[in-house]
Amino acid sequence: MNETNSLIQIKGLRDGLLVSLDDAPWEEQRSALLLQVDMQPAFFQGARLALDVASQVLHVNELVELRDQLSERGISLWAVISESPTTENTAQLLGLATRISKPRPEESRQFAVEDLGEDTALFLSRTLRSGTRIEFAGHVVVLGDVNPGAEIVAEGNVIIWGRLRGMVHAGSKGNRKAVICALDLSPMQLRIAEEVSAMLKPQENPRPEIARINEVGKLQAEFWLPG
Repeated sequence: MNETNSLIQIKGLRDGLLVSLDDAPWEEQRSALLLQVDMQPAFFQGARLALDVASQVLHVNELVELRDQLSERGISLWAVISESPTTENTAQLLGLATRISKPRPEESRQFAVEDLGEDTALFLSRTLRSGTRIEFAGHVVVLGDVNPGAEIVAEGNVIIWGRLRGMVHAGSKGNRKAVICALDLSPMQLRIAEEVSAMLKPQENPRPEIARINEVGKLQAEFWLPG
């Protein structure tokens, strides 16, 4: 998986996801991208994809094949950025954009997926604002706040290195051992597996807390202590 990830870089844009590919042979890059998509279908589902292929020379049949394969997975290829005039002309023939608006640094959304043995984690280094929904088949770590109206659904654990004010559902496929951690735990709603917690009011002097299902099967929060 590490070799696959080294071929692909993913960033968020206002209009969708920007996927930058390495200088490896096209067939390797195409296979690596589709493998990444198939490993994280919930993350990519419904995405609008812009593809940066650097100096890769691509012809109509190659781009059509990839566009169709992405479409079968619920992904729309809308732009191809390339240093190759041939590839740029190919993209234009297919009605794809060849220029995108790069986000300002403060708007950049970066996604990194790392190999954690049998587990996979999604790291988001930003604040999640109202209307944002993150759904992931693994653990989710947010280096920022989760504002009211934002939502995270993860099959694994959720760790918020900031204030949690939105809604979080950990262990979404029934994992009752999943946990939710935050430096300031004041969510609209918490869920672990099928257990639900009501809104927790913001504290005057917040301390890091961890929410888990206790011995009697109820969802409870307690101070998050190292160790």
